Amino acid sequence: MFLALREFKHAKVRYLLISLIMILIAWLVLFVSGLANGLSSDNASSIKTMNIDYFVLQKEADQRINRSVLNNDFAADIRDFTKRHDTESALLNIHMATLTKPGTPKKIDAAYFGIEESGLLQPEITEGKMFTNESVDEIVVDQSIKNEGFSLGDRIIDETSGKKLKIIGFTKNQSFSHSPVIHMNMKTLLSVKNENTIHAIALKGDKNTGKQVEKNFSGIEAVSKSQALKGIPGYQEEQGSLLMMIVFLFVIAAFVLAVFFYVITIQKINQFGVLKAIGAKTGYLAKNIIFQVMFLSSVSLLISIALTFTASFVLPDHFPFDLSPFLIVICSLLFLTVALLGSFLSLFKVAKVDAIDAIGRAV
Repeated sequence: MFLALREFKHAKVRYLLISLIMILIAWLVLFVSGLANGLSSDNASSIKTMNIDYFVLQKEADQRINRSVLNNDFAADIRDFTKRHDTESALLNIHMATLTKPGTPKKIDAAYFGIEESGLLQPEITEGKMFTNESVDEIVVDQSIKNEGFSLGDRIIDETSGKKLKIIGFTKNQSFSHSPVIHMNMKTLLSVKNENTIHAIALKGDKNTGKQVEKNFSGIEAVSKSQALKGIPGYQEEQGSLLMMIVFLFVIAAFVLAVFFYVITIQKINQFGVLKAIGAKTGYLAKNIIFQVMFLSSVSLLISIALTFTASFVLPDHFPFDLSPFLIVICSLLFLTVALLGSFLSLFKVAKVDAIDAIGRAV
């Protein structure tokens, strides 16, 4: 540690430049990770927050909820079966729509979720109240709708049917396919889309429940919540692309750090030879290199985290960015691991230094 600190003091500019590169790489990794998490939430937070385990879908729907179509009588039979097996279930109907505010020409894309009151799929109300199964034309909307100028008691117009719907409550973190979710009862949704079918049946239970349903009913399949997420249009492709970018950033970080420290190590070969000649152990020299790498990486990470949070406050509210503490910890550990792996080439070079040969070249 003594040698490492002395070297920091002696070569300030060199290590300042390395730190700057590490800060920029770590900042980019954190920002892209926050963007990936934000886009994931913006695309499927309504499904993620559901307290369920499986969806019963039409077999030909390719595990996509909005493609599945279940007859009402058929859905009722499945629910009776799950009830006899002590499994909670709930109906789900999804309809993509466009709405407007009376007196304004602006249009807003939204996802209508037809659900039952006090069921498995009921969202948490942050403001206002929940509709009942018997209420008419009452809806609960995601709080992002507030940014479009809506408030409690306002009415929205469904563009297709021309029907006016009254906002009686707000929720949070409820979006589907990058659109805010509007919850309503089945009666209201039927009056809007004029199609008396069910898209999915949500189940809360273990694997055996899903298998029993598949075994006793033909033409359906029980898919896990994670599988249903992958079936949302563009979800898997979007997350896959961003994950590939993050992985490449970590690989680039490993190579950049490895090259920088390897070059610095080569420049100091003679010094390492002299130190070995006067009795310095290879382990002692290796500890100093590891301390340098971890110290620079840790300081760079702290600065990058501060920059990322600063940037998140500047970003507009509708920007899909979500950097949770858990994600910060995971990214930080990965970055430190990559930095440590990048130093192994330098450690190998130090271990191979021959004191006599190095001193001879120095002379």
